[in-house]
Formats: sequence, C-alpha cells, structure tokens
Amino acid sequence: MKQFIVVFVIITLASCKAQNVVTEQFAQDEDIVLIDKDDFSGILEYDNMVVKDSKSLKRFYSQINKTRKPGLPVPIVDFSENMVIIICMGEQKGKLLPVLFKTEESDSEITFALKMVESQENETLSEIISHPFYVFKTPVTHKSVIFNKSMH
Repeated sequence: MKQFIVVFVIITLASCKAQNVVTEQFAQDEDIVLIDKDDFSGILEYDNMVVKDSKSLKRFYSQINKTRKPGLPVPIVDFSENMVIIICMGEQKGKLLPVLFKTEESDSEITFALKMVESQENETLSEIISHPFYVFKTPVTHKSVIFNKSMH
C-alpha cells in the first residue's frame, strides 16, 4: 500500500511539473487577465476585437447568447481603467489553450500576440470540434492595437 501511495505522489508531482513548464514557456503578461471563455461562440471564422465600453461588450454577449437559455452573464468591467480583448477562434479541433501577450509597444501602437498551446487533457479531446471565444481584460490604452496570431 505504501508503494502505491509513493508512486501516486511521484506521478502527481511529475504531471504538475509538466504543466508548469508549458505555463512558463508561454507566460501571459501579468496585466492581461482571462475573464471569460466558452467552447461555443457561434462565430465560424477567426475574429478579434477591442472593446472599450460596456455597450459593445453587451452587444457581443447578446450575439453569443442568441442560442443559449440561460445566456452567459456579461462580465463586469471598469472601462475607465480597463479594456477588453475578445478573441473568437473559429472552428477548432481539439483543446488548445490561449496565451495572449504584448510583443511590442511604441508611442502609437501596441502589438499583441496570441499563441495556442496544446492542452494536457485527455487524448479523446482531439476529436472535438468547437468554436471557442476568450475574453481578456487589460489596462486601457488609446494606442492602436495590432494582433498577431500563431498556432503553437
């Protein structure tokens, strides 16, 4: 019985270490926070948008919630301090995790990059087709925002 417990603890620690390596390799900026996500957006093609007011955020959620009963709640965001970046991935096969980070910043623009990292979850998820969306909160800026998307 003790051997089983020791083996279980070692396997558990090893799997946690593997997840930490992925997180450290694709570390997201501290000031970019994932505040909502779902596997079904209803949006069939890749799209990204910057939202700087609550009315636009509610409009996005009303589009997402057209086929949901009950609908997803709209996140509460203080738009005087933050803006929202919404990424709709279009059709995806498998389970990928998004990592959004700033790559460049000048006086007039900020460039964000999105990397999709393979999930450590079960192999059977590779057969799932979804249309996920991700909602990130970041400090507000008046600079123009540019996106770079790369898979893996």
